[in-house]
Amino acid sequence: MILVGGENLIDFIQIKGDNGAPVYQANVGGSPFNTAKALARQGISVGYMTPISNDTLGDLLANNLLAQGVSLLAPRRVEPTSLAVVSVNNGTPSYQFYRENTAERMVTMDALQRQIPEAGATAFQLGSLAITDGADADVWADFYVRMKLDGLFTSLDPNIRAAFIKDRATFLTRLERLLMHTDLLKLSDEDLEWIYPDETLFEAAKRLRQKSSAKLVVVTRGADGAFALFEGRTISIKAATVDGLVDTVGAGDTFMSTLIAGLSQSGRLSGDAIATMTDIDVELLLQRASCAAALNCEAAGCNPPKPEEIDAALVAKVP
Repeated sequence: MILVGGENLIDFIQIKGDNGAPVYQANVGGSPFNTAKALARQGISVGYMTPISNDTLGDLLANNLLAQGVSLLAPRRVEPTSLAVVSVNNGTPSYQFYRENTAERMVTMDALQRQIPEAGATAFQLGSLAITDGADADVWADFYVRMKLDGLFTSLDPNIRAAFIKDRATFLTRLERLLMHTDLLKLSDEDLEWIYPDETLFEAAKRLRQKSSAKLVVVTRGADGAFALFEGRTISIKAATVDGLVDTVGAGDTFMSTLIAGLSQSGRLSGDAIATMTDIDVELLLQRASCAAALNCEAAGCNPPKPEEIDAALVAKVP
């Protein structure tokens, strides 16, 4: 089982309305929530560790994961569900978050340790708002390090939301601690530009790689594709074709989950196993993740594809 930690929330996503007034549709979301769902859709056994509210919106979240086959490892909570308002401009989302004293932030180290399944787990994925600030961010960081020290494969997607980082120095200190205990690191070009604003993208990626234990570092660049730092080399791909963009919500989460699923299904959920990959292996892994993200962009909200859908689209979508 792959464990996933981090926020769950309801996205109120802007859709077209009458008379020019915006209309918002409720969708389940949160980057780690999306990643858990996307992993399950690709046939991976997933345990979601973050508490979900027992309010009406929480029911939507819980039922959505359960319908995909995700195991809910945390007890439901009485605190309310976190909310995000997602406004879309030319297909690109911008976010406002409301998550003070909500259910998904009610985590403790003792509770997380009790939630680890008796049958064990192989990997732990973390990222996004969960590591931004607050006592819960420190708990998640401590748990992440513990999982690495206990022998689990660790993967990290910072998915930085700069507007919600109240203390840049504290956040970067927490991030560097996580990097030192990471096997797979994926981040976007926007993440890198925020971390190292005065450096080129490739220089920033190499600098961050030096601070990380990750055997594979992947940087997504939207329509410009992606590249990986692997064994001292840079492997680049072009972006898969999007046929009819709806929005990009969840595209990065789908990309991340496809990387993890690919490594899991090929028996490479360890740093040592990643090191045995060839450049072609890495290129194919990136292409498959890009194809999955492209398919997600052709649907509203986060709607990650199944393996057979990725297989069917690879030849047509990958340059």
